[in-house]
Amino acid sequence: MSKNLSKSNMKIVSTKDNLQVLHEDNHIIVVNKRVGDIVQGDKTGDKPLSDVVREYIKEKYNKPGDVFLGVIHRLDRPTTGIVVFARTSKALSRMNELFSNRETKKTYWAVVKNKPREASAKLVHYLKRNEKNNTSKAHSKEVPDSKLASLDYTIIKELQNYTALEINLHTGRHHQIRAQLSAIGSPIKGDLKYGADRSNPDGGIHLHARKLTFVHPVSKENITIVAPTPDDPIWNAV
Repeated sequence: MSKNLSKSNMKIVSTKDNLQVLHEDNHIIVVNKRVGDIVQGDKTGDKPLSDVVREYIKEKYNKPGDVFLGVIHRLDRPTTGIVVFARTSKALSRMNELFSNRETKKTYWAVVKNKPREASAKLVHYLKRNEKNNTSKAHSKEVPDSKLASLDYTIIKELQNYTALEINLHTGRHHQIRAQLSAIGSPIKGDLKYGADRSNPDGGIHLHARKLTFVHPVSKENITIVAPTPDDPIWNAV
């Protein structure tokens, strides 16, 4: 088995040698997450992307000892796209503030099976998380323990059997895009958990963190990162 494949579903995973670095400076490093990557360690025991990035930095800059790397945010394992890590404690605290105060602009691309009724719309739901099966259910009205979830989408391309959407998040809830698109009858391709009729061969879903705009935590310049989509026939058609 190739060292670049994980044991489960033969997903392609990132290593220090194939890491897709989108931006790198003394304070932050931004990478393009693959389907098989998990941002932080979990019960699977698989090597997290944070460890891979540490190995990359250690080798590239010949750093002795432990490498500092702060995890600022996460992407669901089957999702691809932009993940930002902090290389200094100063950057970590400032980036954490930017994300928690929603002072970043996140744009996602999704490929869905059923075309939404409207070409563009704002979706507002109340999401309730189910810890047991790690899902969130979108409700049209507030229910106990639910949280307001809001996004807007625009159709960017109609494919033969699918529709590609561009999504801007207004809130950051658990599985928000997946649950809200499922609630309007347009589940994401490959997302069995939220109503897709079949899985993708690599176990991923067609949801990609495409663009992120934020103010650099130290230099204060405006940064915009765009992540290339995975190389597969559907994304290539988009």
